[in-house]
Amino acid sequence: MHPTTQLYRRGVYRFLLTRQWLILALLALVLIPTMVELGFWQLHRHEHKVAQNSLISRNLKAKPVPVASLTAPGHTVPRSDYWRTVTATGTYDTAHQVVVRRRTSTDDRVGVHVLIPLDLKGGGTVLVNRGWVPSADSQRAFPEVPAVPRGEVTVTGRLKADETTSTSGIKDISDLPDRQVMLINSAQEAERLSRPVLGGYIEQTAPEPVGGSPELIEAPDDSSIGPHMAYAVQWWLFAAGVPVGYVVLARREKRDRVEAAAKEAAGEQQPAEPEKPETPEPATA
Repeated sequence: MHPTTQLYRRGVYRFLLTRQWLILALLALVLIPTMVELGFWQLHRHEHKVAQNSLISRNLKAKPVPVASLTAPGHTVPRSDYWRTVTATGTYDTAHQVVVRRRTSTDDRVGVHVLIPLDLKGGGTVLVNRGWVPSADSQRAFPEVPAVPRGEVTVTGRLKADETTSTSGIKDISDLPDRQVMLINSAQEAERLSRPVLGGYIEQTAPEPVGGSPELIEAPDDSSIGPHMAYAVQWWLFAAGVPVGYVVLARREKRDRVEAAAKEAAGEQQPAEPEKPETPEPATA
């Protein structure tokens, strides 16, 4: 019987039951569902980004409405109203203007946002984020902030939800210098002002400030969807490649074992070289 046939009868893939190959199989069984799950995670991020872009685009194009029609004191701005264009008419409360630390400009310079209460004409107060200015030389000093117009003004901007540590990732520090805050939060400002403040705040878009300062915050991007869908496909291809790679390795191991067995059998069947007869030594006188 041919040695390769004998090897098959003995179980050529029996090596798959060895410790090394069992560990490899278990690793493959763990990697496949993990990679599939990572692919779906990236897919969900893609879908979330697409939905968010649609919401941003729809709300930015919506007709401006009075801010008081969308929010009230203690109100939590829902995601459906994020970036809605709103208007507010009133007078600025310059005595209670603060700066929000550790904010970046459109070109990634670190500075502060200028936050000021606007006392509404019909009653109530809303917070207005005027935009970005550079920080002072000392972190404990109040930066130079351009003055606001006096008298009644009408502000247009994007409605935003209150910031919290959990939603923004920004740690709220309590022992800050006077007129400096870490988060834009209507509840905190209401406590500081000792009067009700509409939930959320306005991210000012108009009027344009004189001299371009504070620097208005640019509109959110509603066109880029990011690489999440490509990452999802990559993870699923990796998951499909794991069993393929396992089979390729197993077939290569089988081939090597068959070749080694064939060589070993060929060596055993090779006839031994016959011994040469001894030549008698010549007789001596």
